[in-house]
Amino acid sequence: MRPHVTPSIPLADLAARFGLHGEPGLTTVSGISMASAEVQTGDLYLGVPGANVHGASFAADAVARGAVAVVTDATGAAMTAGLGVPVLTTEGTPRAVAGTLAAAVYRTGVFDDSGRPPLTLGVTGTNGKTSTAHMLDALLRQLGRRTGLSSTAERRVGTEAVVSHLTTPEATELHALLARMREASVDSVIIEVSAHALSRHRIDGVMFDVAAFTNLSHDHLDDYADMAAYLEAKAALFVPERARRAVVNLDSDAGRLIVARSGIPTTTIATGPGHGSDWVVTIGAERPSYTEFTVSHREHGSVTTRIPLIGRHMASNAGLAVAMLVESGIALHDIVDVVANDGGILVDLPGRLVRVSGERGPTVYVDSGHTPDAFAKSLQAIRAVTTGRVIMVTGADGGRDATKRNPMGHEAMRGSDLLILTDHHVRFEDPDEIRRALREGALEERPDGDVLEVGDPEEAIRTAVSLAREGDTILWSGLASQDYRDVEGVERPFSVVDVTRAALRENGYL
Repeated sequence: MRPHVTPSIPLADLAARFGLHGEPGLTTVSGISMASAEVQTGDLYLGVPGANVHGASFAADAVARGAVAVVTDATGAAMTAGLGVPVLTTEGTPRAVAGTLAAAVYRTGVFDDSGRPPLTLGVTGTNGKTSTAHMLDALLRQLGRRTGLSSTAERRVGTEAVVSHLTTPEATELHALLARMREASVDSVIIEVSAHALSRHRIDGVMFDVAAFTNLSHDHLDDYADMAAYLEAKAALFVPERARRAVVNLDSDAGRLIVARSGIPTTTIATGPGHGSDWVVTIGAERPSYTEFTVSHREHGSVTTRIPLIGRHMASNAGLAVAMLVESGIALHDIVDVVANDGGILVDLPGRLVRVSGERGPTVYVDSGHTPDAFAKSLQAIRAVTTGRVIMVTGADGGRDATKRNPMGHEAMRGSDLLILTDHHVRFEDPDEIRRALREGALEERPDGDVLEVGDPEEAIRTAVSLAREGDTILWSGLASQDYRDVEGVERPFSVVDVTRAALRENGYL
């Protein structure tokens, strides 16, 4: 999602500003890209070294598509001789300058010269990022703001949305998105910030008015040496170069570590009393169609409202969103007024505990959770509103952190009465081995547990629905916010919602 119009900027100006080496000539650029297939006429192409292939090897393709210049490293420069366009080099990896370079090209973030920069909010943590981001989006729209959103589920400018493939897009895509938002007169921007986004410079050039931390739990240990390194990656958001203020959730122990490392004014929030937090979230009624909660502050006051979602963790995320908005300068009484008039927070949360069943038969929720902690919280939420059995359908992604599969199996078995293991993004791994790791974790938790393996995900949900009875609840966790499955590098069209509803219809429930 790019701006429709971008003024050209002299390459020489960029070279001088960012210390790029080479002869820029009189070339001007009007866009920037790290993917040759996405290059548009007038672009600056960044040839970034990758895990297996150097991006400079695609420079000729980028030029053929309209790139007017290349920025790369010394290795990449040696691969781009005779391109016929200026090739400039950086001292280190081009990724390290991608964000600020893109911000300068698109005049966004720290280079926004519009005189009306948008309110910019960022959310990081293991779980709850997407939920909090969408709560912020909903509340801001209820307050009459025009929002732009970048989350794991989708990228949205006003009412225009596309499905996301990365939690946080590459820096070149992110700043193009911000420029598109400016064209659409967006006044409030919400960005979900992953650990990878911080480690790989994807949010460089962005200044957040308020940054938030949700929690930290087992994930991404294929990329980070241990949980301490993973925490440090998250902590990099809470520095003056990236954010002005912070709100940190103390429900996980990591919250206090983030507070201790924070280099910016920081306020805290927690669910229930006893944490010594500035904001307190108190859970009210929990029903199959909503959860009530109160979020209060000793100086700002309190608001009691509801969300059309189940789960204490969802209410906690909503409370975090409220606290972030107040810390950004929005009066709490304005929030009180709009949620009272609207009957709650009108959030539409793609792929997060979405009910897809009707009034008859078992209740079925689909969710995108894919960590042990996400499983535990979702199953706890479902158990609280279920009179019968809890049936879980899930799998684990191939090519990602394998160390969390066993704990995922543990939590899945701990929270369900029947567990059905299936395949998700298997990528290039053996799906039998992925399921084996989940099954081992499940049976360690409960050796006599009821576990089935149904590799085909369409057949897995059919099996779950056929075995369920009135009063039972089915949770299908994983893939819910995506429209494909990655099998051996091929993205095959796939909709969890569509195949679930088909299974319900086959059994006469829809």
